[in-house]
Amino acid sequence: MTDRYSHLTVALEQDMRSDDAETLISAIKQIRGVLAVTGNPITGSDWVAEQRVRMDLTEKLWAVLQPKQS
Repeated sequence: MTDRYSHLTVALEQDMRSDDAETLISAIKQIRGVLAVTGNPITGSDWVAEQRVRMDLTEKLWAVLQPKQS
């Protein structure tokens, strides 16, 4: 038996202005089976999540570049 999807989520490569995204939104609406498309504005939570990922990657990179001496 196969699964059924009620929605799909698309992540953009980088933040996009709402007026620039209109063309993309219109194109997605043209796809058969698409009921609605909405944009999700950037929030403070998005910024916090990005900063946490950056810090995590920075710490991992430093661990590779400067291994602890035992």
